[in-house]
Amino acid sequence: MNHGLDPWAVSRRWFLGRCGFGLGAAALAGLGAPLPGAGATGTRAPRRRVRNVIFLFMAGGPSQLELFDWKPELQRRHGEPVPASLLAGKRFAFMDSYFARKLSLLGTTRRFARHGERGTWVSELLPCTARVVDHLAIVRTLQTDVPNHGPAKAMLNTGFFRYGRPSMGAWVLYGLGSESRDLPGFVVLASGVRGPRGGALNWNSGFLPTVHQGVPFRPGAEPIPYLRRPAEIAADTEAETVAGIAALNRERLAATGDPEIATRIAQYEMAFRMQARAPELLDLQGESRAVLDLYGVEPGQPSFAANCLLARRMVERGVRFVQLYHTNWDSHGGPRENLTTDLERVCHDVDRGCAALVLDLHARGLLDETLVVWSGEFGRTPIGEPRETVGRNHHVEAGTFWLAGGGVRPMDLGRTDELGYASVEDPVHVHDLQATILHLLGIDHEQLTFRHQGREFRLTDVGGRVVGKLLG
Repeated sequence: MNHGLDPWAVSRRWFLGRCGFGLGAAALAGLGAPLPGAGATGTRAPRRRVRNVIFLFMAGGPSQLELFDWKPELQRRHGEPVPASLLAGKRFAFMDSYFARKLSLLGTTRRFARHGERGTWVSELLPCTARVVDHLAIVRTLQTDVPNHGPAKAMLNTGFFRYGRPSMGAWVLYGLGSESRDLPGFVVLASGVRGPRGGALNWNSGFLPTVHQGVPFRPGAEPIPYLRRPAEIAADTEAETVAGIAALNRERLAATGDPEIATRIAQYEMAFRMQARAPELLDLQGESRAVLDLYGVEPGQPSFAANCLLARRMVERGVRFVQLYHTNWDSHGGPRENLTTDLERVCHDVDRGCAALVLDLHARGLLDETLVVWSGEFGRTPIGEPRETVGRNHHVEAGTFWLAGGGVRPMDLGRTDELGYASVEDPVHVHDLQATILHLLGIDHEQLTFRHQGREFRLTDVGGRVVGKLLG
């Protein structure tokens, strides 16, 4: 019995009436089949380098000054009063309480060393990342527009500081579709103490059809709630039920052309197929001991590293966009998130898994066609923030991210001033990062649009430029 959605079930009248939605809408009718050589509007796209994206989101804003941006001058001036020029007219989180303090420059207690062929500075907190630095393009000048977590996460994920617009993964799926028939095209995996601020709004589909939204997989025995067939329901009965519901939905879709009905059909069909496919995907017992040791995971034990291994297994099976969230990077100096014990803990959580993912993809010949992105929503100031312990405030003018694979040239890009405050060479705005990711996927970020409320919207809003220096 064929449970696939028939693309010709959509009426000719509806198709002609809605063709302004572009090829993305046609892809929806075909359950997200990939679109060869074109963006969602059907215009000529750049040369495609990447098939899949794995985005490692460090929720909370990692301190680049403890990890990647070594500043000897800041060390020499540790404890000095903050120059007025660094504060005048600037926006910070918790403005009133922040300026009420006696603020001083803050060096780091972490040792840095040069690594790899190009002598890249990396902190002692990331020893595994340091060993794969020759695979990485490290950019130290990430800029964003808003200094608070929720809006900044929305900015990086959706291109706008207020939630409600489609996430990057949804845009990618809308533009390219998925290569996996049995798994969602956009999957979200979370680890850490809590989920990211904004939750599902970070991976939602906004005004795009909801078939493109991210599907979260939870840790534990039931990663996808309600997916497992109840024991009292026979497989044949379930198959007939799904087919019957799909037939009724197709009739309604042909009559109304409502894309959400197509989404509903797709979700039923996908869930039915995933009952067989998902357990095999999530079972790490089939991985060799060498691979499990590389990541440092044990089957059945949830962790960020286990999610990295799952991400590799997903892209092998055609999942287009996998996003991992790991929390507790908000190093203000409180009792749970500070630059001492808690930063050590969260770095330890992610360091080995990130490096193992890069090495594993490279060993399997997948790194050239998979883009790995590591980033938080913003950086941290070179200004101390004493509370219970010492911390740093949010910083919109300079943060660090890295890319690996996907035709990206391994390099060190961007330079901040001597105190690590301002981006003075090769600044990269969040929209530039988004435009570059889309370019590597073969999508022109200015052409990937969707008409909503009377105008065309895109991921990069009204900005964005491809960072040509990063292209291999």
